[in-house]
Amino acid sequence: MLFRTNSSVNGVEAPPIAEAMTWLSPGPRNRDVINLCQAVPSYAPAEALQEEIARLARVDDTGLYSDILGTAELRTDLAAHMSKDYRGSVNAEQVAITAGCNQAYCLAIMALAGPGDNVVIPSPWYFSHDMWVKMLRAEVRAINTVTSGTPFPKVEDAAQAIDERTRAIVLCNPNNPTGAIYPPELIGAFYELAKKRGIALVVDETYKDFRPTEEPLHDLFSRAGWDDTFIQLYSFSKVFAITGYRAGSIIAGVKFIAEIEKIMDCVAICAPRISQDAALFGLRELDSWKMAKSALMGERVTALHRAFTHTELNYEILSAGAFFAYVRHPFADRPAKAVAQMLAREHDFLCLPGSMFGPGQEAYLRLAFANVGAETMPAIAERLIASQSTKF
Repeated sequence: MLFRTNSSVNGVEAPPIAEAMTWLSPGPRNRDVINLCQAVPSYAPAEALQEEIARLARVDDTGLYSDILGTAELRTDLAAHMSKDYRGSVNAEQVAITAGCNQAYCLAIMALAGPGDNVVIPSPWYFSHDMWVKMLRAEVRAINTVTSGTPFPKVEDAAQAIDERTRAIVLCNPNNPTGAIYPPELIGAFYELAKKRGIALVVDETYKDFRPTEEPLHDLFSRAGWDDTFIQLYSFSKVFAITGYRAGSIIAGVKFIAEIEKIMDCVAICAPRISQDAALFGLRELDSWKMAKSALMGERVTALHRAFTHTELNYEILSAGAFFAYVRHPFADRPAKAVAQMLAREHDFLCLPGSMFGPGQEAYLRLAFANVGAETMPAIAERLIASQSTKF
């Protein structure tokens, strides 16, 4: 092309999942690909939700804009849901509805940081979190979580990374890519650090509905003045299996939501109305369905752990939960990307290398196991065992 593009965009790596799909050997194969690359529910939306979406498509108002921050009904019901789920206090004015959680993150970080600022993010991180900060010409301050052999970041590492240009700490809990669920007291400690240093604590809670118990992930919404520090990001996509509809949210202080409104009006005006109405139906009608799917994911986690007890398997699970497992591969002299490419090319096994999730991750792979049923977990172990004798 004859024109120039934004250097802060073309300097960022291409989307990892699209690249990984090119690693599979072309041509026919005598077995199915085990695709553990992208986290997508392996089941369809609830039949009742599909019927509701079909009905909504014939309602005239569905084709119109909603308010920039979302419909009043969805904002009110989501506030009530979060208040109940976290045993805290959220009101509708503190809610903005977005076109998915990725957009929620982009809006929030754009409202917080600009060129020359920095954001503290534990590595391994969700790659889009890193990509967007860099596109804004801000700096990512990485703190490595796996050096101690655990999937949990250390508050003291974050404290050392903060300076006068730091605008936020970003966490993902339950975590993508590790699947780990951070202890509530750890989230609380990060909150206290952010509050003390006068920066935001941004927590992506896309997978909150797939936690193993009904206990809240944290108590932040019950703390006085939480909206001066805490920004929660959420997604309806995974919990209601409507990833293509794009529906998410930001919950934060009213003044911050006003800043979000400015950006949202420029990038999308509002989230798709049909997606908002689908999310509202899910909140009101699909609690039992949601709980059943959460239990299903729990069964898959158990089955995966069971498969990894195979005595011949040299791959090790660091952590697993929600939709993901973070696995140490046995090839100490090989970078993670080479291992992932070998698995795709030689074993029809698609996953992402740890190196796509930040620095210091060459020993790991991410398995998005939610894509397959519990019955597939033994086959995962079998292909990984077979890969151990592969010559690079």
